Amino acid sequence: MSNYKIGMWLYQNGGGEQIQKRIIDKLKQRDIQSIPNLNLRYAVAKNNSIICNDTIMEELDLFFSYNAGEQTIYQTYLYEALDRFIPIINSYASFSLTEDKFKTSHFLRHKGVMTADFELFHRNDAKQLRKVLQKWGGRLVYKPTDGWGGVGLVRIENESALDMLMPFLNQTDIRYFYVEKFIDYDNTDYRIDIVDGEFVSCYGRKAAKDSWKTNITSGGSIFLREPDDKIIEIAKKAAKLTGLDIAGVDLIYDREREDYIVLEVNGIPAFATPQQEKQGLEFNTKKIQLIVDLIERKIKGN
Repeated sequence: MSNYKIGMWLYQNGGGEQIQKRIIDKLKQRDIQSIPNLNLRYAVAKNNSIICNDTIMEELDLFFSYNAGEQTIYQTYLYEALDRFIPIINSYASFSLTEDKFKTSHFLRHKGVMTADFELFHRNDAKQLRKVLQKWGGRLVYKPTDGWGGVGLVRIENESALDMLMPFLNQTDIRYFYVEKFIDYDNTDYRIDIVDGEFVSCYGRKAAKDSWKTNITSGGSIFLREPDDKIIEIAKKAAKLTGLDIAGVDLIYDREREDYIVLEVNGIPAFATPQQEKQGLEFNTKKIQLIVDLIERKIKGN
């Protein structure tokens, strides 16, 4: 019988099911039992226990939560509560920070990591939005602070575009506007994967024709890309500062500043899909190994 028991909730699409099996098999070799598919969507909290699929979550040695697309408010609420009792990868504090674009950029800038210039202000302050548009030469991007995959991003290039956007925003329940200065870049980015402070991989994403969004869900495509030492150093620093055990750091080269900037820090960066592996993205084995090492270190206190 295993001395240690962890819970796991990992996405199943895009090869995730096979990745999960590989992680479970490697953990078993280290005398660590895994209980998969602990989706907190089906959990019930009563008295002193959070119970999911007949598993008392507080009795686990660790919970590995790795599913971006199916997160709900209920799940993250229980995620936060459970984080007070057992180790979670990633911790709720780090997960919560990096889920919010404003808080991440604000924090990183204070710590000396360059991000896009940004402003946050109350939704009723449309006057400030126009001032920002003028200050940045009519080039800004409106972003939901908690969006992902490029969803909800709107590029605003003039006051006419802003006039078209405002009626839509006024009908929503958002309480503030978060905008970033549009960066002059070549429509490609760098995705750097970091696990437990170690560099895992780098690849690039390129926006589709007539688009500026590099996200795969927005039509972007992946290509092989070699990082230099500076990019890896920036990514490691961003991951460490935000406290993420596992991080995907997105960087772009700002042609105006002539330097790299952090665009986003992702707490659930995807593994390479089977199709992407055929394209040459062969980092899954290294990433799995580092994650297994990380889990063992955390539960054994090494």
